[in-house]
Amino acid sequence: MPLDGLHMIREPIKTRWMIVLGVVSVAAMIGVYTWMSSRQRLANPEDTTIPGWGQLAEGVKTATERNARTDERWIVVDAKATAGRLFLGLACGLGGAVVLGLLMGCFGVVEAVFIPPLSLLAKIPPTAALAVFFVMVGTGTEMFVAMIAFGVLPTLAQSVYLAVRDVPRETLYKSYTLGASHTEVIWNVIVRAVLPKLIDGIRLQIGPAMVYLIAAEMVCADVGFGYRIRLQSRLLNMNVVYPYIALLAAFGFTMDFALRLLQRLSCPWHREKGS
Repeated sequence: MPLDGLHMIREPIKTRWMIVLGVVSVAAMIGVYTWMSSRQRLANPEDTTIPGWGQLAEGVKTATERNARTDERWIVVDAKATAGRLFLGLACGLGGAVVLGLLMGCFGVVEAVFIPPLSLLAKIPPTAALAVFFVMVGTGTEMFVAMIAFGVLPTLAQSVYLAVRDVPRETLYKSYTLGASHTEVIWNVIVRAVLPKLIDGIRLQIGPAMVYLIAAEMVCADVGFGYRIRLQSRLLNMNVVYPYIALLAAFGFTMDFALRLLQRLSCPWHREKGS
């Protein structure tokens, strides 16, 4: 059957149209927010739930200027605390997930031992177990790191395990036929095949990890984005809360973009396969 003129599913569009449509969608979001803010202020000039752009500018100024009481810039101390906890928790969770996932995918004994408990732990919301973390590791940095690692490790380990299982056995047979050892097969064949999916898995874990961290900071932290959002929302200072939320979104988007770039540079074969 001829396919001339037929538009298939997943047919790519030109890059310039992707850029234009992306800009239009963001502009539409900004326009909708501006309209909602203006409408809210017309109904109640004292309302601060949807601050205008001028009020948001004041909130940014408040967050970036030195506080008269503490002589610190809120945005600096909060960013340092939250970023440090997030990166440390992700590093612990991702490191454990990669090692466990590779071992489970390569060795049946490890698979039999770890798949049942990981499948169970992956269904437990870390925020529901917050009190357990309080009791086990206290309320310091260790608690935030443990909570993020607990939330990330089981799911990502299973993703790595499934990616290893998807490596064709024919490829493994060929590697052994050429004289490769177990270590060489794992490093040169399996890791190479799993790496693109591992980076995709990390990208998908950034959002949940930030949710776990912000939720914990809202409950027990004395510094950080979650703490500041909780404190300012109680005071109805939404002109400070919204910039913090926007900064979290920008931070997550930047991490996602960096991981996509890393995948493109380190796994060119994956891009060619998907194109």
